[in-house]
Amino acid sequence: MPAKLSVNLNAIAMLRNRRDLPWPSVIGVGRLALAAGAHGLTVHPRPDERHTRHSDLPEIRALIDDEFPQAEFNIEGYPSEDFLALVEKHQPEQVTLVPDDPAQATSDHGWNFVADAAFLTPIVRRLKKGGFRVSLFSDADPAGIGAARDTGADRIELYTGPYGSYHSDSAKAAKELERLGRTADVASAAGLQVNAGHDLTVANLPALARRIPALAEVSIGHGLTADALEYGMAGTVGRFLRACGW
Repeated sequence: MPAKLSVNLNAIAMLRNRRDLPWPSVIGVGRLALAAGAHGLTVHPRPDERHTRHSDLPEIRALIDDEFPQAEFNIEGYPSEDFLALVEKHQPEQVTLVPDDPAQATSDHGWNFVADAAFLTPIVRRLKKGGFRVSLFSDADPAGIGAARDTGADRIELYTGPYGSYHSDSAKAAKELERLGRTADVASAAGLQVNAGHDLTVANLPALARRIPALAEVSIGHGLTADALEYGMAGTVGRFLRACGW
C-alpha cells in the first residue's frame, strides 16, 4: 500500500496569524484537504503558538471525529509536560516526538537515540499506556535504530530535510536518498514502521516511495501549501497522493 498523506497545517496557521483575522481558516483548509483524499492532518503546536494555536486543536479533533472519522490526527512536538498534557487532552491517533528547542524555526534534526534513550523511554511508555501510536523523529542514520526500538516506539519519522534541500543537485539527492533508504531498511528489520517528512514535494516523493516501499506515512506542510497557491488545496492533495503512488 502506498504511503498515507498527512497534511501539515502549520504554514496555513502561520499565514492566518499574520493578521488578527480568522482567515485563512485552518479548519476550513483542513476540511478541503481531507475531502480531497488526504489521510490525516498534522500540527506542531509550539509553546509560543506562532502558527498552530492550542485553540485549534479541539476544532481539528472535532472536524475529524464528526466529518472524517477514517482520518487521523497527528500532533508533533517536543515532549515537555505541557505538550504531553495537550496530547492527552486532544487524543490524536499519533504523537510524533521531535527534539526541537522552542526557539527553532522548524524541526531540523532527529533524536540521538542512544544518548536520549533514558529521557524518551518513560515518555513513550506513558503515551503508549494512553493508547497513542508513537513516532520518533530520526536522522538518516541506521546506527541508533536499535535504541529507538528499545524505547517502545511504534515508528520513526525520517527527517528528509537534507534530501529536499538537494533539489538542484541530483547526485547529492541520490546519496541522501540511499542514506534514508538504508535507515528505513534497518528500522523495518527492527520491527519499526517508517514515516517521513520535511521538504517533500511532488518532484522528490516518487523516488522516496520507490526506495522505501514500506513507507507508512508522509507528513507534508510547506511544499504542499506552496503548491496550493498555484493548484488549490484539493488539486494539490491529488498531486501529492499521486506522487505517493495512489
